[in-house]
Amino acid sequence: MPYDVTRTTLRVMTHVPPPAEELRLLDAELWQLDARRAQLLHRRAWLVAALQAARPVHPPQAPVKTSRREATAPGVQNLLLLLGGVLLTVAAMVFTLVSWGELGIAARALVLGAVTVAAFGAPFVLLRRGLRSTAESVAGLGLALTVLDAYALRQVAFMGTDGAGYTAIASALLAGLWAAYGLLPRAAGLRLPLPAALAAAQLPLLFWAISAGAGASGIAAALLVTAGFDTGVALRVTARSVRVLAAVGAYGTGALGALTAGWLSWDAAGPGAAARAAALLTLAAAIALVAAWRLPRPAVATGNAVPGGLLLVAAVGGVLRVTLPDGWTVPGYLACGIALLAALRVRLPEPVRRGLVQASAAVQTLAVACALPLLVVSLLGPLGWAERWWTGAPSDARVAAAVHMPWPSYPGQLLLGPVVVAAVLALLVRGETRRPQALTGATLLVWATVMTLPAVLQLPYSAALLLQVVVTGAALAAAAFRLLPVTGTALALGGSVSLAFLSLASQPATLTVLSLLAALFAAASLRPHLAPFTAPAALVYATALACATGLAADWRPQHTALLVLVVPAAAALLAARLSESHARVPVEVTGAAAGLLAVGLAITAPPMLALVLSLCGVIAAGTAVRPDRRPAGCAAAALFLLAGWVRLAAWDVGTVEAYTLPVTVPALCVGAWRRSRDPQASSWTAYGAGLAATLLPSLVAAWHDPHWTRPLLLGAAALLTTLLGARHRLQAPLVLGGSVLTLDALHELAPYLVQLTGAVPRWVPFALAGLLLLALGATYERRLRDVRRVRDILTTMN
Repeated sequence: MPYDVTRTTLRVMTHVPPPAEELRLLDAELWQLDARRAQLLHRRAWLVAALQAARPVHPPQAPVKTSRREATAPGVQNLLLLLGGVLLTVAAMVFTLVSWGELGIAARALVLGAVTVAAFGAPFVLLRRGLRSTAESVAGLGLALTVLDAYALRQVAFMGTDGAGYTAIASALLAGLWAAYGLLPRAAGLRLPLPAALAAAQLPLLFWAISAGAGASGIAAALLVTAGFDTGVALRVTARSVRVLAAVGAYGTGALGALTAGWLSWDAAGPGAAARAAALLTLAAAIALVAAWRLPRPAVATGNAVPGGLLLVAAVGGVLRVTLPDGWTVPGYLACGIALLAALRVRLPEPVRRGLVQASAAVQTLAVACALPLLVVSLLGPLGWAERWWTGAPSDARVAAAVHMPWPSYPGQLLLGPVVVAAVLALLVRGETRRPQALTGATLLVWATVMTLPAVLQLPYSAALLLQVVVTGAALAAAAFRLLPVTGTALALGGSVSLAFLSLASQPATLTVLSLLAALFAAASLRPHLAPFTAPAALVYATALACATGLAADWRPQHTALLVLVVPAAAALLAARLSESHARVPVEVTGAAAGLLAVGLAITAPPMLALVLSLCGVIAAGTAVRPDRRPAGCAAAALFLLAGWVRLAAWDVGTVEAYTLPVTVPALCVGAWRRSRDPQASSWTAYGAGLAATLLPSLVAAWHDPHWTRPLLLGAAALLTTLLGARHRLQAPLVLGGSVLTLDALHELAPYLVQLTGAVPRWVPFALAGLLLLALGATYERRLRDVRRVRDILTTMN
C-alpha cells in the first residue's frame, strides 16, 4: 500500500472532536473532580470531629463534697424546745422549793397566778402564729407548774392533811383541769394535755383506797375501776396518743387488780372473803369481755376474751373451793371451765366465743396436769420392783405401784380430771381437722385413767395385773385393725413395760405376764405394719421369760444361757421369712442382743461359754446362708474361733499352735480359693494373715522355749514356706518364711556364736573388715573402669 493512502486513511480514522465539543468534555471532567474533592473534604471533617470527641479536652473535675448534716431542722427545733421547757421547769422547781419561803402570802399568790396563767395562755398565741412545737413546750411547762403549785399549796395550807388523800384529790383536780384545758377549742392543736390528764387519772382511786385503809380488796377494786375507765377511754377516743396510753393503763391496772383479786380468792378462808374476791374477779372479767366484744381486730379480741374466761372460772371456782369438802378444788374449777363451753350455744361474736373456748381448754389442761403425778406413780413406780423382785405379792395395787414413790393425796378427785376431759373431747369437739386429734387425746386420757384406776381404787394385785394385760391387748387390737395404728402401738409398748416391772413382785405373776406379753406381741407381729415394733418386743419378752424360767428352776446362769439362745435362733428363722419387710433389721438386732446376753450369762463357766459361742456361731452361719447376709459368715468364723480358744483354755492347753493353727489353716484355704478365682490378687492379701497368725506367735514362743522340739519344727515349717514361696514366686511366703527361719536359726546358733567369738583371735574381726573394704573398693574400681570405657567409645564415635 502506498504511503499516501495510509496517511489519509489514519487521518480519517482518528476522532478529533470539534472545539466546542472538546470544551464541553473538559468542563464535565472538572465538575466530577470538584464533586469528588468535596466528598473527601466532608469525610475528613467527620474524622477530625470523631477524634476530638474521643480525646477529652479537659480532665474530669472531682465533685465538690459538701458537709453532711447530722441533724434535721425539725429535730434541732424540738430538742431546743424540750431543753427550754426542762430548764424552765427546773427553775420553777428550785423557786418553789427554795425561794418560796422568802415571799409573803400576797407575793406568793401573785407569782403563782402570774406564772401559771402565762404558761397556760401563751400556747394560744403561739398556735395562732403557727408555732405549734413551741406551744407544746410551753403547755408542758404549764402542766408541770400545776403539779408544783399543788405541792406548794400543800406545803403552805394543808401540811397536816393525809398525803395519800391529798394526792388523790390533787390528781383528780389536775386530771380535770388538764382535760378541760385540752378540750378547749383554741387548744385543739395541743397533743400533750389530754394524755397528761389520762395519766393523772390513774392515781385518784388508788390513793383514795390507800387513804381510806380499804385493804387489799379495796386497792384491787380501785385498780379495776381505773382499768374499766381506761378501757372505756381506749374504746371511745379517736386520738391515737390517748388511745394507746389508755390501753397501756387498762392492761397495767387491770392485771394488777386481777392478780390481787386472784390472790385474795385463793387465800380466802370463808365464803364471805371468797365472795368478795369473786366479785372483784367478775368485775375484771366483765371489763375484759366488754373490751373483747367491742374491739375490731379478731386476734386482739380473742386475746382479751381468754383472760376474761379464766377470771370467770377463778371467781366461781374460788367460791366452790371454800364451799366443797377438801380435795374437790380441782373438780370445782374444772366444772367452771367446762361451763364456759356454753358459749358455743350462745350468740356471741366469733372472737369472744373462740376466746372463751380457749380459756376452757386451758382450765381442762390444768386439771389434767394436776392428775399427772398419779400417772407417773402408777407407770414408773413399779420400776422399783427391779431391786425387790420376787419378794412376795403386795396387798393391793396401790402398794405395788408406790413401792418407792410417794402416793399423791386425793387421788379419786384428781382422776376425775382426765375422765371428764376425755368425755368433753369425745362428745363436744367437731370438725374434720380437729375431730381425729380430739379422739386421739381422748384415747390417751382413757388409757391413762384405766392404767391408774387399780391403784386409785386399791384393787387386788392380781386384778391390777389382769386389767393392764387387757388394756395392752386392746391397744394392740386397735393398732392391728388400723383404728389407732400409731397411738395404739405406742400405748401397748409403754403399758407393757410398766406391766412387766409390776409383775416382778411375784414369781408366778412374772412368768404368767411375760408369757402373755410375748404371745400378744408375737400375734400382733402377723400384721405387717406392726411387725417392725411388735416383733422385737415379742423377742425381748421371750428373752426375759427365758431368764425368769431359769431363775424359777434354780438353774445356774450358764445353763440359763442355753435357754436364752432359743431367742436368737428364733430371730434368725423369723428374719429369713421377713426378707422383704422393714421388721427384718429390728428382729436381727434384737436376736443379736439376746445372743450377747447369753454369752454374758455363761462367761463365768469357760466350758459352757465355749458351747454358747459355738451355738452362736451356728446361728450366724445359718444366717450367712442367705445371699444378702454373707458378711455374717465372718462373724460365724470369729465365734467358732473364740469357742475353740475358750475350749482350749478350759482344758489348760498352753501350746500356742493349738490356738493359731485353727486360724491359719482356714485362712490359707480361703487365700488359695481367692488366688484361684483372682490370679492378680496379692500374696499378702491371700496368705499374709494366715501365715503370720501361726509363724509369728510360734517364733515368740520358740525364743522362750528351752527345748529343741519347737524351734526345730518351726524352722522346718519356715523352710517349707520359704521353698514354696520361691517355687511359686510369692512374696508373702518367701519373706515371712525366710525371716522366721533366719531369726529361728540365729536364736538356736546364738550360744555357739558366742563361744566362737571367744575362741577366735581378736585380729580376725579386723581382718574380715579389711577384706570387706577391699572387696567394696575393687567393685567400685571396676564400675569406674566400665564408665571410662563407655566414655571412650562415645568419644570415638563422635
